[in-house]
Amino acid sequence: MTIWLCATCGLEYPDSAQPPASCAICSDDRQYVTRDGQRWTTLADLQRDHSACLFEMEQGLFGITVTPKVGIGHRSLLAQTGNGNVLWDPAGYLDDQLLAEIKAIGGLAAIACSHPHLTGLSVSYSHAFGSIPIWYAEADRRWVRRPDDVIRFWSGEQQVLPGLTLYQCGGHFPGSAVLHWMDGAGGKGAILTGDTIRVNADWHTVSFMRSFPNLIPLPPRSIEHIAEVVRPLAFDRIHGGFEGELIETGGHEAVQFSARRYIAWITDQIRDLDDQSA
Repeated sequence: MTIWLCATCGLEYPDSAQPPASCAICSDDRQYVTRDGQRWTTLADLQRDHSACLFEMEQGLFGITVTPKVGIGHRSLLAQTGNGNVLWDPAGYLDDQLLAEIKAIGGLAAIACSHPHLTGLSVSYSHAFGSIPIWYAEADRRWVRRPDDVIRFWSGEQQVLPGLTLYQCGGHFPGSAVLHWMDGAGGKGAILTGDTIRVNADWHTVSFMRSFPNLIPLPPRSIEHIAEVVRPLAFDRIHGGFEGELIETGGHEAVQFSARRYIAWITDQIRDLDDQSA
């Protein structure tokens, strides 16, 4: 029996002799199936020519990247606390070296995910660290691809460990969340966002989408809700879901400004100065 991984999104599926007929995640309009059709791989196949890098991003926060990229190619994050470490948005890859490096910095006490696209090898990671809990949004329950008793469903707000709390923002998925890291940014606070709040290329604004690869926007009510959920949180820094996605300072203001700007554009409240259309 084999644990199959979708080659396009990097999510693991239950043990089976043959891979599933299709990946439900990639068949949804937020994701895509490649022109070559549905493709599958296994961890053993990936381990032949891939490697992972664990590196410190700031005090108490590590990033994990995989080369060549696996699935969507996102960057996982690992937050350290005095009560244990939390792995955020696990990649669709692991090997003995990475497991040893994680153990060397304190191991893992829990796993949490921003949304179904970035759950990767969550169950495999959990089993490797003694069946630690995986916190998965109740609103997205139907997207779980590899059911397991280690998965714990939550709604609204959920403390993962002291100083690390999940907040359900919705938007990209109904259960899309951010992880508030109280001690991040030298005590000023930080949020880990995945695709719930996407850091833009200008490094000082963010955006929000139903689908990033297919460029499907969200309605004003969804944007307003995201901004409302994070407004009470104390944070200065934003760590996004992909390498280089960082707002070093002014993150709280960036979310609120970007939400207002997004709504103004999609409701035709502002226009390009050169726009002569009626």
